[in-house]
Amino acid sequence: MAQHTQMAQSNMSYLNSRPALPVLAQWAVSFAVLVTKWSLRHRTRTHLKRLSDTQLKDIGLSREDAHYEATLPFWRP
Repeated sequence: MAQHTQMAQSNMSYLNSRPALPVLAQWAVSFAVLVTKWSLRHRTRTHLKRLSDTQLKDIGLSREDAHYEATLPFWRP
């Protein structure tokens, strides 16, 4: 665990020491991150619809909670 933390800190110091990206590149990265989040939400909500009652109980959700979450649009957190 300590090695993982040390590696994460060295990665962050490397990223902090790099020059800033051009504005267009920053926009492209932000857009890619947003689309990735939307895709992940869509996939997890689709899978949530398919869980059995036992599986939902294991993760602490009722069928109604799962249905509500699964019917949210992908752009809503």
